[in-house]
Amino acid sequence: MSEKAIRVEGAQPYDVTVGSGVLSRVPEALPERAERVLLIHSRPLTEYAARMRNEIEATGRTVVVDEVPDAEAGKTAQVLAGCWSVLGREGFTRSDVVVGLGGGAVTDLAGFVAASWLRGVTVVQVPTSLLGMVDAAIGGKTGINTEEGKNLVGAFHAPASVWCDTETLRTLPREHVVAGLGEVVKAGFIRDQAILELVEENLETLGEGFTLESALPVLERLIVRAIRVKADVVGQDFREAFLREILNYGHTFGHAIEQVEDYRWRHGEAVAVGMVFAAELARQTGRLTEAEVDQHRRLCRGLGLPVSYPSGRWEGLLEAMRRDKKTRGSLLRFVVLEGIGNPVRLEGPDEALLRDVYDAISE
Repeated sequence: MSEKAIRVEGAQPYDVTVGSGVLSRVPEALPERAERVLLIHSRPLTEYAARMRNEIEATGRTVVVDEVPDAEAGKTAQVLAGCWSVLGREGFTRSDVVVGLGGGAVTDLAGFVAASWLRGVTVVQVPTSLLGMVDAAIGGKTGINTEEGKNLVGAFHAPASVWCDTETLRTLPREHVVAGLGEVVKAGFIRDQAILELVEENLETLGEGFTLESALPVLERLIVRAIRVKADVVGQDFREAFLREILNYGHTFGHAIEQVEDYRWRHGEAVAVGMVFAAELARQTGRLTEAEVDQHRRLCRGLGLPVSYPSGRWEGLLEAMRRDKKTRGSLLRFVVLEGIGNPVRLEGPDEALLRDVYDAISE
């Protein structure tokens, strides 16, 4: 694909660059004043990290590589403290920079490391997963998990730039790409119906007939459109005062699944079920039609994403939702749709109604 730069506006504007081979341009994106670079990556990205280290060191900078556990296992207070120790030992100052190379968990961690070190240093994000490209690395939300919930500890900290090299998608198993499509579809339901049309037209290529070679052209188009949705929203509401909450469509129930499952579910899979839950909630409150709920199920199922959750686990899910960061006091809050592309907040729904919705989407 031809390289595209998507501008994220706001108090600290930055570009998200998407294209094949843009990984090699990361050294030029680093601040001139930076003498040291902390390169945080997960083990599957060792080869890419070694290449990036050499390219950055060729600019005369010192690179410290910190390999962290893969996926959600890397988003813990223990891993975070280890990164702080590295920064302290190596004498990182406010003029130095953190680079996050990896999937969404790595970019979440790297962003929070940068936000918290010396009250904020520069971070450059290099997402290598579909989920990271369309969601986690965009928008400046950073965080780690605790035993009580996902992303309950974090900060808003905008990156200096984001580099999405579509070639890195070749390293991913199919199931990881499919999970990332959960967030892509979410962007379609809340704002850009052209995403839903693209998915519908290419269900065979993206679903059962998936090979990365055949899917990559449409994936690249979907990545750019999904990034534009998020860039537009966070450019208007960086700290989630109002509009940005729409990006949490499917996440209240989805995060509860992740916690109950001890993060064995991939994020996009949990969000897919969360969207079906939110759609059914909207139907039962007169906001969506049965056909629109069926559209949620059809697209997610066609991509190979789950659309239901086992029965008999309601109490644990409800407890997890009560700890969700969108909750205010004891008031549960959900993002629901009043028609496709029109997200609104639903506050304090009756727990009996929520149980009925759960029964409707459970198996």
